[in-house]
Amino acid sequence: MNTNITIRNERPEDIDTIARITEAAFQHEEHSSHTEQFIVNALRRAGQLSVSLVAVENDTVVGHVAISPVTISSGTQDWYGLGPISVCPTRQQQGIGSALMKASLAELQRIGGVGCVVLGDPGYYGRFGFKAHAGLELPGIPAEYFQALAFDGELPVGVVSYHKAFDATA
Repeated sequence: MNTNITIRNERPEDIDTIARITEAAFQHEEHSSHTEQFIVNALRRAGQLSVSLVAVENDTVVGHVAISPVTISSGTQDWYGLGPISVCPTRQQQGIGSALMKASLAELQRIGGVGCVVLGDPGYYGRFGFKAHAGLELPGIPAEYFQALAFDGELPVGVVSYHKAFDATA
């Protein structure tokens, strides 16, 4: 990764750039709703962005990651969902997403999160310890694409629900 990249908490002046980067990052993704930028803004408005970090290079935001609380039908507490995670298309495949992943998971643990779920490519997220688990599901999603990472080793069982901000379309 470029050594000029720093990871920090988002600031109010980053919000428009985060939306543009998120939109661009998902523009050509086959399995995208193409509403990811609206989801981030809706989570922010609802006070549900538990972790919102940006990757900055030479004072320019080049990536972003959001983490928000999830609900599990078993009542298990302090679990979160990672995503969306976005990197400027011209800066992808350079380690920026990995740096954002590592920093966001460390921050999530620091604030008391006990685990995290993610919807996405098992080949990518598996590198960070995420795995599909038979007892944890997101309805309507193939099991291999819904993965979890428990920080304390304890995996919950149940149906996961994301915040209603994930339904945002504008």
